[in-house]
Amino acid sequence: MKVDRLVSIIMILLDKKRIGAQELADMFEVSPRTIYRDIDAINMAGIPVRGAAGVGGGFEIMKEYKIDKKVFSSADLSALLMGLSSLSNIIKGDELIHTLAKVKSFIPDDRAKEIELKLNQICIDVSPWIGNSNLQRYLEIIKSALQENRVLSFGYIAHRGNSTTRTVEPYQLVMKSSHWYLQGYCQKRSDFRLFRLSRMSNLQMQEETFALRDYQKPTLDFTDILETLQTTIKIRIHKSVMDRVLDYCTYEDFSPAGDEYFIVSFPFIENEYHYDILLSFGDKCECLEPKHIRAEMKCRIHNIANLYEK
Repeated sequence: MKVDRLVSIIMILLDKKRIGAQELADMFEVSPRTIYRDIDAINMAGIPVRGAAGVGGGFEIMKEYKIDKKVFSSADLSALLMGLSSLSNIIKGDELIHTLAKVKSFIPDDRAKEIELKLNQICIDVSPWIGNSNLQRYLEIIKSALQENRVLSFGYIAHRGNSTTRTVEPYQLVMKSSHWYLQGYCQKRSDFRLFRLSRMSNLQMQEETFALRDYQKPTLDFTDILETLQTTIKIRIHKSVMDRVLDYCTYEDFSPAGDEYFIVSFPFIENEYHYDILLSFGDKCECLEPKHIRAEMKCRIHNIANLYEK
């Protein structure tokens, strides 16, 4: 679309000091003549673009038109770029590219190296090491559905492995604890629900649109709830799994028990998820107390051993 191309050209001109007509033509897969017409349209809109001939020539926005670049401090610009760059790693889209270009246009030449140094001091990459190969595609589908108010349909693996089919009106993409979720109105349940993207299959955007409802934001802070459900158990672990145990507690919860073992005060809730955590440490972890959790662990281990007796 011409309007999208014009906006993109403006953002590029804000980001670059000068760019040639052929480079722009190659970038947008149009002819140089089309680019010249676009530049004329941009000038008519009141944005002064001038052309420079010869080697190193091209188009540029006149310097006096640009916004004062001292509006933001180096720290401000570094923080903005860091957040936008981390999002662009996982959520693709022209709007993020354009916004990055806008923010970069505020960087004065004399502070470019300083800001680049600050930006590189912290790297935020929310893309997974391994995982669901559909994640990127699903994010794009959901983002489109959010923008167009379109209904989504998908298969879903719910609690205890129950397989269901859902039709959902999407309202928000949520990242929580390194996992992506969709908050939407489930037509099957007639209520708002939070769906984990990794549990979806065959995600499709439907032609059907929906009218926005009074939106209910998902509950993402479970601190108070966890405090009422959580108990502390004592486990004995080998030092080889210490790094993994630290994902769930702190160094202060560890007490040495000989040269190679630790006694750990471990936060625990009596449900499948937390029993699976303990089992994942294998023979490098022993539950010491309370007795009923130790007995349950023994029962589960016995059931696992029985699988291999057949």
